[in-house]
Amino acid sequence: MADTLAARALPRSARPSGLAPRRASRRASASALFTAPTILSIIVLGAYPLLFILAAAFSDSTLGRPFQEWVGTANLESILTDADVVASFARTVGYALVVAVASAGFGVAIAVALERATRSGAVVRTLLLLPLITPPVVVGTLWKLVFNPGGGLLATVLPDVSLAPLSTTAWALPAIGLADVWQWTPLIVILVYAALLTQDPAVREAASLDGAHGIRLFRHITWPAIAGTVVAAFFIRLVIALKVFDLVFVMTSGGPGQASTTTTYLIQQVALKEFDIGRASAITIVFAVIVTAVTLVVAALARKARHE
Repeated sequence: MADTLAARALPRSARPSGLAPRRASRRASASALFTAPTILSIIVLGAYPLLFILAAAFSDSTLGRPFQEWVGTANLESILTDADVVASFARTVGYALVVAVASAGFGVAIAVALERATRSGAVVRTLLLLPLITPPVVVGTLWKLVFNPGGGLLATVLPDVSLAPLSTTAWALPAIGLADVWQWTPLIVILVYAALLTQDPAVREAASLDGAHGIRLFRHITWPAIAGTVVAAFFIRLVIALKVFDLVFVMTSGGPGQASTTTTYLIQQVALKEFDIGRASAITIVFAVIVTAVTLVVAALARKARHE
């Protein structure tokens, strides 16, 4: 009894710390309980599909009967010697780089113009959101109607010129790219415009007083303030462009011939029309390696450009 009263009379820092381990254990258990759903979601939605794709790529797998026979690297060797598959890799990477650069360039120019247009900026910003919130299938249908040679907008504006870009080998992919840029450039605009709003107006005014105007003002004052945001937005746009599928599916179905067949569309064709899951998985793995290499190279070039 006396020992208990004496212990209670002691300061908290001097009391026995036997309860501390139990409290720490309870906190750890509670933390594990709350993080378990997140970890389970990552395993189910991330690890399992990855393991399935890896296993299917090295086996003879069809849509109805996966993992029939272990074939080693036969699927990888088959796609790397297939001219159509290799061409789809090059086509997709080239398309994504061009579309991302175009979106970033237009996005920065529009964002700078909006930031300086104080009166009509709110109305224009609202209108710019319309392409971004429009479903890709609707965007593809809209632009397919625009390019329709039999009464579309392009044929109406230029009646004396016979234009059918979606049916032309050289223009089918650029036409899809135009629709892609129209849809996703507002995303760049919003991100860059938000970065411009954080810029201190006093710095720009001081630079203007020192004689910096136009391109010189943008290069030395505006660009350093938004460069990080532009690079991040460019990477987001690049990843979105590498995954393009909806527009290709709706506007051209990969045609004419293989002119607009991107890798994502090819994977869908091989997996769901030819039912060759093993081959589709092998294409997916090789494409993932290519995307990783492209993003690392672009990241290195962007980092070098920012430091120069």
